[in-house]
Amino acid sequence: MEEAPRTDSSQEQQAPARQKPTKLILTGIAAALLAIGIAVLGILLVQQQQQNDELLELAEINKQEMASQYQEFDLQYEMLQSKLSNDSLIAQIEEERRHTQQLLEELERTKATDAAEIKRLKAEIASLRKVLQSYIMQVDSLNQLNQTLNRENKEIKAKMSAANTQITHLANERNELRDKVDIAAQLDATGFWVTPLNKRSKETAKVKNVKKISFGFTIVKNVTATNGERIIYARILKPDNTVMGNKGTFPYEDTQLEYTEKKYIQYTGEEQAITMYSDVAEFLEAGTYKLFIFCDKQMIGQTSFTLK
Repeated sequence: MEEAPRTDSSQEQQAPARQKPTKLILTGIAAALLAIGIAVLGILLVQQQQQNDELLELAEINKQEMASQYQEFDLQYEMLQSKLSNDSLIAQIEEERRHTQQLLEELERTKATDAAEIKRLKAEIASLRKVLQSYIMQVDSLNQLNQTLNRENKEIKAKMSAANTQITHLANERNELRDKVDIAAQLDATGFWVTPLNKRSKETAKVKNVKKISFGFTIVKNVTATNGERIIYARILKPDNTVMGNKGTFPYEDTQLEYTEKKYIQYTGEEQAITMYSDVAEFLEAGTYKLFIFCDKQMIGQTSFTLK
């Protein structure tokens, strides 16, 4: 009878001993992998946070740039208003300016991370830019028109100034010519004589006996003067410079003068002798008397005489 084979009990005891180190190795590897995974995840989270911070910073920069554009629009609107005098266009630009300021206030209240609102406000910038450009074109057109009008206005003013200078020059020449004509046409009285008369119409030298004064002169020939009726005014001043025998007034320059006597004549342009009388109905004192003759609002001659 054969014997059964014997089992090596020492090999059976070594098998569990080899399995234990293997488990430990696997556990270590797993722990290492887990640690690596955690480390990698941490790195990814840090990188993600950095990216988020960069995106947030970019969003803030974008918001600031948009705010700067809105402020620039507002400033340009203000400059446009300062160049205008058209009230209607100024009012329109003021309305757009208030709209720009309102959008800027909305932007300031909006978070940089609010992508939808930022997108809307950014779209408004493009719209505002088009509107602003249209107003700039209008203002430039008006300014060009105003420059043309100002240039034409200056030319017209220069022409008017030259015309006014010419008119003034012609008016002065006309006035000078008129003055010369008036002077040439003015009557001239010469050859004066004065005779004091008593109550018997006889010449007297005593002032107390004078009852009438007879005087005369000659109006010289003047073919330039207009023919026709004339009024001769005689003004006799006594030694105290009061008018003798005041009979009324007549116009002379810018005033009214009292006269002693007046006489109507028909002037023909030829030499003409004139005789006038003045009754004395007042006290006369001794002294020098002055006689002035006026015609056509001009003094045409004068003389003086003495009563003793």
